[in-house]
Amino acid sequence: MTAETSQTLDRGLRVLKLLADTDHGLTVTELSHKLGVNRTVVYRLLATLEQHALVRRDLGGRARVGLGVLGLGRQVHPLVREAAMPALRSLAEDIGATAHLTLVDGAEALAVAVVEPTWTDYHVAYRAGFRHPLERGAAGKAILSARRSLPVGGGEEGGPGYTLTHGELEAGACGAAAPLLGVTGVEGSVGVVMLADVVPERVGARVMDAAREVAEALR
Repeated sequence: MTAETSQTLDRGLRVLKLLADTDHGLTVTELSHKLGVNRTVVYRLLATLEQHALVRRDLGGRARVGLGVLGLGRQVHPLVREAAMPALRSLAEDIGATAHLTLVDGAEALAVAVVEPTWTDYHVAYRAGFRHPLERGAAGKAILSARRSLPVGGGEEGGPGYTLTHGELEAGACGAAAPLLGVTGVEGSVGVVMLADVVPERVGARVMDAAREVAEALR
């Protein structure tokens, strides 16, 4: 800790992170051991976090993340979208296809930012808010490939670091996507969707470049 930081705030944030990493909650004693502080400190931290609905305690006394974090989470998408827009615009104009940033939402892939090219005669209509299972479409499969830390593909065409799919979400449409890597707390991908029989060879590398640009903007 430095003179410019708050020890109490640091401990409170550590409590939230510990609770977020468990599905069954933690007791005061368990939190005390993990934080290296006495139980009285933990009680005070939990009481404060409960007042803001960031923590809740069940009848057994186990602390869990509270519903208040959802309100904070809703503010994340606009910030992520704003950071990603320059890279998405460049990608859409360069490739001549609809570019998108997709994040994980439960078991689904959720498009949170979409940019359509301005110079093409036609392109795929793809809107922010569009959802699909992670197991379908290039955007979701790119995310799953990053989770597995295995070569991208597994039945789909692709190269190192990106995924290509054909007609999985819309007949006649192809998708290419690369996962966001190295961004703490953000799980997603950057990709394009186009009306084509075959994705041009350069698209895979270009999508990977855009994913790196977005990741750098979010760090």
